[in-house]
Amino acid sequence: MADRRPEKSCEQACESLKQQDYEVAVKHCTEALLSLSQYPPAHLPEPCQAEIDRIKIETLLYRIASFLQLKKYGQADEDCRHVLGEGLAKGDGSFRAVLCCMHLKGKLQIVSNVLSKSLMGESLNGMVTKDLTRLKTLLAE
Repeated sequence: MADRRPEKSCEQACESLKQQDYEVAVKHCTEALLSLSQYPPAHLPEPCQAEIDRIKIETLLYRIASFLQLKKYGQADEDCRHVLGEGLAKGDGSFRAVLCCMHLKGKLQIVSNVLSKSLMGESLNGMVTKDLTRLKTLLAE
């Protein structure tokens, strides 16, 4: 992949989450997602598409965690539905592979902690709770 900007924005988002700078993390995530949208899936070789999918999933997970910390539950739920819908719809195991890779690199714990905290400490509406609980269960696996 010639342009490393989405990857860099994703890494910056992870660092911002670690530093508890959630607005900046959302900004980096949004930049990465906008940059990734410039790559039409049909015109890319399989390895490039797999890398783009990985970055997109990571970025969405970081943005979900950031939105939850900022108490922007509707936006977190929307991203959660994208992650679950796109990730599980493929059925090829790539979504779980991304989660495993994030876990091995220590990147998944941040998201998982925020999800757990949000599900226990805040009163969320039923649909948001359902989606976030489903995502938390996947991350725990």
